[in-house]
Parts: sequence; C-alpha cells; structure tokens
Amino acid sequence: MGPMPQTTRDTTNDLPTLPHPWRARVPDFKDIEALVALRRLDELQGTGEAHVDPAGIESEVAGQASWTRRQLVAVGEDDVPRAWITVHDRAAGRALVWGYFDREVPEIDEIAEAFYRWAEAAAISMARLRGVRRTRLDESPFAGDTRQARWLTRAGYERRRTWLHMERPVTPEDAALGPREGVTVCPVRRHENGMPHAADLQIVHEMLERSFEDHFNSYRESFPEFVQRLREDPGHRWDHWWLAQVETGAGPTPAGAIVCSVIAAGERGVEGTYVEYIGVDRVARGRGVAKSLLATVIADAAERGRDRVALEVDADSPTKADELYRSLGWETDYVTESWFKDIDLPD
Repeated sequence: MGPMPQTTRDTTNDLPTLPHPWRARVPDFKDIEALVALRRLDELQGTGEAHVDPAGIESEVAGQASWTRRQLVAVGEDDVPRAWITVHDRAAGRALVWGYFDREVPEIDEIAEAFYRWAEAAAISMARLRGVRRTRLDESPFAGDTRQARWLTRAGYERRRTWLHMERPVTPEDAALGPREGVTVCPVRRHENGMPHAADLQIVHEMLERSFEDHFNSYRESFPEFVQRLREDPGHRWDHWWLAQVETGAGPTPAGAIVCSVIAAGERGVEGTYVEYIGVDRVARGRGVAKSLLATVIADAAERGRDRVALEVDADSPTKADELYRSLGWETDYVTESWFKDIDLPD
C-alpha cells in the first residue's frame, strides 16, 4: 500500500482563549435571538436605525448559508453571545469577515483581538482547502466607527474603499415606469414548476462578470457559487432576475442584467426591494440599459406594494453610478468602508 495522501488540518476548530469569564464556542440555533440583538445593536450604532431580518441570521447560523461559513461567539456565565464573528468563504481567494461586538463588555477589546486572529486562521484554512496560494480578508464596517477601525488596524487590515448605501422611495405612480425605447427588459424565463431556465441564469452571470471586469475589487466567482450564494438569502426570488436586450444588426442582443431580493418588512410593516447586482455589458453602455433595468425594478416594487428600493454603490465607481442613482431619486442612507488584508499562504 502506498503512502496516505497528505491532508490539511482544519485549524478553525481551535478555539481562542478569552479573558475570564468569557469563552468561545460555535453558535447554534438557540443563539439566533441573541445574534439578532447583536446585529441590531451594531446597525443602530452605525446608522441610527436597524433593519435586521431574523430569517437572514437564521440562514447564516443554521440554514443554507451556514455551509460556507466558519463562526464563533463569545459567551459568559449565562451562555448568551455578546460577540460574534463569521468568516464567509465567498470565492477562491476571497473571505468576507463580519464582526459584531457588544461595546459595553469591559473585555471586548481583548475578545475582538482574539476573534480577528481566529478569523485569519479560518480564512487561511479555507484557502488551503481550495488550493490557492493567496487570499484576501474583506470586512465592511460602518464609516466613522473608530473602535472597529482600531481593531481592524491592529489585525493588519487597511482601509481601501467607501460604499454608499442608497434608498429610493416607491409610490404607486411608479408602476407606470418602463424601459427606454430600443431596450427590452424581461424576467428570466421559468419552467412550469417555477424554476428558471439555466441558460438565462448563465447569461445573467456572464453579463455581470463582464460588466465588472474593470471594476475595483473584481474577482471571478464561478457560476455554481454565484447561484448558490444568492439562493441562500431568505429574500431570494427567481422572479426578481431580469435580462435586458438591445436591438443590433444581428437582432436582439443581451446587454445587461439585474438581480434583486426582498427586504423583509421592518418597523413600517412594508417590504422593500434590494438590488443585489446590476451590470451592463461595456459594448452596450450609453444606450439607457441601466436606467431601463432600474425602471423595471421600481415599477415591479410599486406593483407589489413595496415602499422602497435600496442598493449599494462604490463611491468611486469609474462609471459614476452614484450620479445615475441620484438622478433617478436615490439618496444616501448610510456609508460603509472596505478594509482588506491580503495574505500569502505560508508553506
């Protein structure tokens, strides 16, 4: 018998030591209520209001989305989480990190430092399993959060970009909006059982990949990863995927795509629509494709009785997307920042 194949030990099971009386453990279903409270507290501190969807937290901890995450919570003698960190294996060479901390805990600085060390080890372990030699840690705290910035700086992260989180109100009159002349926007085709045509989903993926090739922080995400990740969101709906076409000499040609999800009803009791992705093929830019896609989504939201459409945009987008959104009625609700740490994996 030949030698056994070499394996890589998953160091994410090595729990960090925390200051007394705190200990680290993996979160489970019974922690969801406490984690919702942590996320809500974080949003209140960062934006002055909170729109936390408990179903989304459940998905991250005990649902479909949990499969691609490594997570820890810090608990005291009451076993209630007061800190939570999650590392999401987003794609080859890319790990998203999210840390939520109860700032009233006296030992929270020490807990945060230990959790960010663990998060880095978790990201390296997942990168090894993928067989890549370099990975990027990516966290997006709220702008102006000096304490989070201090923790990230100590952990070796650097601030790289600013993101505007924008919102547009929707009124019943918006149901009359539609695409520009020369642009056709249609939902992806679906079979009788409600499932989408795979060919249309692949065109959406191709449109988005091509449209972001020249964008900051662009990276390749495989088609299966792209679809699976979006389906993990409790707000995902197949009837919230649209394709745009323009007329050319060769006939209708795919020109762009938009993928949206449902924002759960909050304190106002009304759902909203969130633009997860919008992309226009570079060869079709300047023909009103983006405006046509957005008009379609706004009209759809109005028809469904929703009160807002939200999205996120790079404040330094080379396409000046933020100016387009403002011209169509969007305003900035709050701002986040991208902090990166690039790691070359040791042998």
